[in-house]
Amino acid sequence: MTDTEKLRGIIKTSGYKIRYIAKYAGLSYQALLNKMNNVSDFRICEIIKLCNLLHINSADRDEIFFADNVAEISNK
Repeated sequence: MTDTEKLRGIIKTSGYKIRYIAKYAGLSYQALLNKMNNVSDFRICEIIKLCNLLHINSADRDEIFFADNVAEISNK
């Protein structure tokens, strides 16, 4: 599950528009919004593109895109 608020904060400070980010990641505007709002999941290649464009470091990447998955694995 994506940490929508943290991702939106990074996007806001980046200065990029959502439509540009979507196009860069190879997504439609609506597809990006759906992924950001946890309607659908980001693919790894999309995460890599977003991290490159938005200069998201590995710690923030894990918090934004993988925090719930790591918590689930740790609890098993």
